Amino acid sequence: MVDGDATETELVVIGAGPGGYVAAIRAAQRDLDVTLVEKGDFGGTCLNTGCIPSKAYITATDIAHEASNAELMGISANPEVDLSAMNEWKNGVVDQLTGGVEKLCKANGATLVEGTARFVDDHTVAVDGSEGQDSETIAFENAIVATGSRPIEVPGFAYSDEPVWSSTDALAATEIPDRLVVVGGGYIGMELSTVFAKLGTEVMVVEMLDDILPQYGSDVTKIIRSKAEELGIEFNFGEGASEWTEADEGIVVESETEDGETSSYEADAVLVAVGRAPVTDTLDLEAAGIETTDRGTIPTDDRMRTNVDHIHAIGDVAGDPMLAHAASKEGIVAAEVVAGEPAAMDVQAVPAAVFTDPEIATAGMTAAEAEEAGFDPVVGEMPFRASGRALTTGHTDGFVKIVADAESGFVLGGKIVGPEASELIAEVTLAIELGATLEDVASTVHTHPTLAEAVMEAAENAEGQAIHTLNR
Repeated sequence: MVDGDATETELVVIGAGPGGYVAAIRAAQRDLDVTLVEKGDFGGTCLNTGCIPSKAYITATDIAHEASNAELMGISANPEVDLSAMNEWKNGVVDQLTGGVEKLCKANGATLVEGTARFVDDHTVAVDGSEGQDSETIAFENAIVATGSRPIEVPGFAYSDEPVWSSTDALAATEIPDRLVVVGGGYIGMELSTVFAKLGTEVMVVEMLDDILPQYGSDVTKIIRSKAEELGIEFNFGEGASEWTEADEGIVVESETEDGETSSYEADAVLVAVGRAPVTDTLDLEAAGIETTDRGTIPTDDRMRTNVDHIHAIGDVAGDPMLAHAASKEGIVAAEVVAGEPAAMDVQAVPAAVFTDPEIATAGMTAAEAEEAGFDPVVGEMPFRASGRALTTGHTDGFVKIVADAESGFVLGGKIVGPEASELIAEVTLAIELGATLEDVASTVHTHPTLAEAVMEAAENAEGQAIHTLNR
């Protein structure tokens, strides 16, 4: 037990990322006494070292790349990139957002506590402050665990070694490496590979599987891989990184296949991007009786309750989907459940996006998943090469696909690869959530000329009524 009198609260939220801070604000809006505990900066990985800084770099490098490759439009330029200045600008964006989150939490009445929380029992947490500070004890009626995730470390590639980068290190770099080995062809690896390739780095991707981003299907990955190769990215599939050693200039990364064949890659740094693992090791979950899975995640029901009913878990620590927007929705559900409302995580679809070049976005079911679920799926497609707006942007790779039930017409899912896919998927997600039909989407007047017209045309194509592309 921790000495001293305990502070009492109705709800303690552990972690101020996109799940935790949203939960704290919603709970405070419901007139609950809320204490929000955070050991680092507000906003969590997403705002500080993930979503926001990576998209800042993606945007900045896209501008530089576009400017230097616009001869077809009659524009010639040779922009200089100062990565240190870019990093400073990115940090300014991050600081503005994290500062805003902290102000919002305070303005809504949440009590903010700095430190690392651990369970003492199922109604008490101890918060260990920074070195030299005493622990604080908080007695709670309800708790929400929102501690997020951290990059997985590969044996032989410790992030404490200077040439070994996590995604956090890559986004803090102030000098452009000449050569970079990227271990992992998932969404983090591919986004950052694209960033550095556009900065002029020689990028080599080492991936154990046979392709990048396999969950999105070969129709998508072949487009992403082709564009990446145009940028000079080299792919080495069926290989696992085994070790790195120092060389006269830089480092050498060794890889090995399942058959024992080895390869060597010279580089200045190696970025390890093989996934993320939940942060639970600091929580002393056993003290509260909270169960975890073999992967270390905390199982929950549709009200985000753990096996201990008054303790909830949200976001990455609760497992897939490890998406910031999913964490925020789960945080709202958990807070409203604590407030006694009949809330539940009953959404029809959670969209996902990958900010590669071009972007990828999905929502709902694929045709195969729809068929497995008992539907008779029909698929409509609109290629961006037939989109007037896409042609005017110079970005015509990719397509919009929409999946619906043939009998009812209900929209079941969508897949987009192309310009602004992360924005366009919102219409498909809304259609799924509202139970809209192909006719609803196709008959909705879309602004011309826009990329969004491709969603309308895909719906029309599924009905055999497309105007600007051949019907199936």
